[in-house]
Amino acid sequence: MNETLLHCLMTFGISMVPVIELRGAIPYGLAFGLPLPLVLIVSVLGNMVPVPFIALFIRKIFAWMRKTSRRLDDIITKLEERAHKKAKTVQKYKLLGLYILVAIPLPGTGAWTGSLVGALLDIRLKHLLPTVFAGVLTAGIVMCLISYGASALFSFV
Repeated sequence: MNETLLHCLMTFGISMVPVIELRGAIPYGLAFGLPLPLVLIVSVLGNMVPVPFIALFIRKIFAWMRKTSRRLDDIITKLEERAHKKAKTVQKYKLLGLYILVAIPLPGTGAWTGSLVGALLDIRLKHLLPTVFAGVLTAGIVMCLISYGASALFSFV
């Protein structure tokens, strides 16, 4: 397999992983020499793959998990509590709040959290998808600037 294709697929896959998302995928892609525009596109697309599934099915998945075991029920309760804390900001500012939640590239934010919050707040998919996409794109640009700047800084050392 072509090395560039392999690193593109890895970047895509890493961007789909919760918590890591494109915050980890972009530095990975850049570290392996992929062009900046390609890294941004692949990371954003990969990060968006789980969004509709989370938005559409997370309540059913949570209900099933709660029935399956007491331990899973405890985990789901903690996840929902964290999401509800973040949901207060989203409720106050509506879609702008959701955009900001997704756009800030910090742990506990991102497409996964934004999709979960959107699902818990019953935000319709036609509003959720473009808002999360705009947030993911913004976070991707910020991460590219940070990563590219950091790699440029280390190339002088």
